Amino acid sequence: MKTIVYPGTFDPVTNGHIDLVERASRLFGKVVIGIASSRQKSPLFTIEERIQLATECLQHIPNVEIYGFDSLLVDFVKQCKADAIMRGLRAVSDFEYEFQLANMNRALSPEIESIFLTPSEKFSYISSSLIREICSLKGDVSQFVPSNVAEALAHRLQKP
Repeated sequence: MKTIVYPGTFDPVTNGHIDLVERASRLFGKVVIGIASSRQKSPLFTIEERIQLATECLQHIPNVEIYGFDSLLVDFVKQCKADAIMRGLRAVSDFEYEFQLANMNRALSPEIESIFLTPSEKFSYISSSLIREICSLKGDVSQFVPSNVAEALAHRLQKP
């Protein structure tokens, strides 16, 4: 059984993330969602909140596990006994950064592979940062995120 880790801040989890997890769950025996603490990014939600939101969104996929981590990604991958790291590529602009990360991870741990998936076309323009911005300006994000995430965003960002 092959295990893959899908790391990210997931601040918040979007329909694009869910699409990638659903597709990866058909390719791998286990998909571990690694939610990075990412203190340098100053996330909107705490790591506990992001884990809870992701757990609610992904509960329909039986071979998914969700954990938070605050370490080097390759160390987390080894801790999970995973075979590979999965990253999503939405556009060509993502490629250069993701390629650099993949090469650095390979230099740190040559035995861990990096795999890239592209989201379905209908999700290719969605990003967590755009979702946060739209919601902070009182825009409707319900078509881009699950309902629990839309509610959490509205509660956090649209205070009177």
